[in-house]
Amino acid sequence: MSPRPRQGPGLAARLLLAQALVLLAGGVTTWVVASVLGPSIFHDHLMRAHVGHTAAETRHVEEAFASALLISIGVALLAAVGAALGVSWYFSRRVQRSIASVADAAAQIAAGRYGARVADPGLGGEFATLAATYNTLASRLEATETTRRRMLADLAHEMRTPLATVDAHLEAVEDGVRTLDHDTLDVIRGSTHRLRRLAEDITAVSRAEEGDLAISPRPVEAAALVHDAAEAARDRYAAKGVQLEIETEDAGRVRVDADRMAQVLGNLLDNALRHTPVGGEVTLSCRRLDQWVEYTVADAGEGIADRHLPHLFDRFYRADAARDRQRGGAGIGLSIAKALVEAHGGTIAADSPGPGRGSTFTVRLPASPHP
Repeated sequence: MSPRPRQGPGLAARLLLAQALVLLAGGVTTWVVASVLGPSIFHDHLMRAHVGHTAAETRHVEEAFASALLISIGVALLAAVGAALGVSWYFSRRVQRSIASVADAAAQIAAGRYGARVADPGLGGEFATLAATYNTLASRLEATETTRRRMLADLAHEMRTPLATVDAHLEAVEDGVRTLDHDTLDVIRGSTHRLRRLAEDITAVSRAEEGDLAISPRPVEAAALVHDAAEAARDRYAAKGVQLEIETEDAGRVRVDADRMAQVLGNLLDNALRHTPVGGEVTLSCRRLDQWVEYTVADAGEGIADRHLPHLFDRFYRADAARDRQRGGAGIGLSIAKALVEAHGGTIAADSPGPGRGSTFTVRLPASPHP
């Protein structure tokens, strides 16, 4: 354990000492200037007055003036120094308490208590900005920690189900309850595939958010991405009995990694399929909007409550956790879509009139300049 550094005087003491040194320098300077210049100026004015005095009387008057001047200046300096030191001590203590409160709040955050906040000390705009900035930082750390804990808890839950399935089937094979036939192997492979997909998804979204995801952008026709994504999802939609419509126009080109954007549109189409009942319809469209190319995935399905909209792109977030788990969603597809879109310099947003009234997901990507 490294030794603690030796602590010197506190901030208040240092400020008070610095102020005292300034006052001492000012007092000494005033004393010297007054004692040198004051009597000579008084003597000059006394001579100009042509008042009849003997040499002894003149000397006595000058000595009296010098003595009164220095005594008055000395008393005034002492009073001024005392008042200035008192004011300096008061403000130094306030500054010290403000800094101590920040240090104490920082120590609480370091100890894992993220609810610590700093009040505005009322010492001016700089300290108010410091307190506000610190509180913003603390709020973000608290939100990050909350997200981390929820992510770990949800990740553990997502892993528990396929692991339990594998363990149960292996135990059944060992006990002779089941045979290691194709059906059993399919169940085990399905669970391990789900685990592998979960690990790949977490890796992908983490790398995308950190800017470490390999992306190879090139100019592609914007409408081609729509047709490719619709074609890839057509069988899944047909199997559930949901109609998939596409609407495209000459939107020009976008400079993207086609495989990554196929993943984005695929995740949005899968999300819409999960929340659209049999016989429903999902529309995938593309259009040019100023300097952007806009893709939308709109459905007339379950819809989304307002309170869920700000959190849809959080990792493992589900508007209806129990129902989504039954459908097999891990709650990370929209997070991956958001990370990939932002890695391309675009934006993604969700909107819904409310439960039972459908939802619309909108992706905007920078349009590629015309050749």
